[in-house]
Amino acid sequence: MSDVLLFHHALGLTSGIEALARRLRSAGHRVTTPDLYDGQVFASLDDGVAHAESIGFDTVIERGVAAAGRLDGPYATMGLSLGVLPAQKLAQTDSSVTGAILCHGAVPAGMFGDGWPDGVGLQIHLVEDDPLVAEDREAADELAALAGVELHLYPGSGHLVTDQTSPDWDPDAAGRILDRIERFLDHRR
Repeated sequence: MSDVLLFHHALGLTSGIEALARRLRSAGHRVTTPDLYDGQVFASLDDGVAHAESIGFDTVIERGVAAAGRLDGPYATMGLSLGVLPAQKLAQTDSSVTGAILCHGAVPAGMFGDGWPDGVGLQIHLVEDDPLVAEDREAADELAALAGVELHLYPGSGHLVTDQTSPDWDPDAAGRILDRIERFLDHRR
């Protein structure tokens, strides 16, 4: 069993995020889903991103780091879109992190340190023609050039394909992504 800290996307802690957590729990993992928005959920990405901008992306990251402080022992991080920020920061700065899963986004490794830490696994999931991750693709390619990094690309143009409450939800892509995530986490136990 792995402990997983799962960070939500810009829509907030939706029931779709909770469904992802349940699936990972049913596979035997302990999953914590911190609410980076203090209970607020948004119907559109524009509204969710506007909220993140209003509280500050640094605040989103700080709230994620604070959530990690409540965990004991090694854990993996998982971030979806906006949630990639705290997930990747923790993976690059907290020695308790054993692996990171970045879905629907990535940021350059230099944003949180020098390169990627030895021994911390990394798995990245992007939709090939997602217009919202054009810049993130360059960061993902940079990270993928590091040894042991898994970069998985999926056909389509949706963004939040893993959240069943999102209009972009793609059950086939979500199933493939979650199968790969479960295998990744099984190797982080």
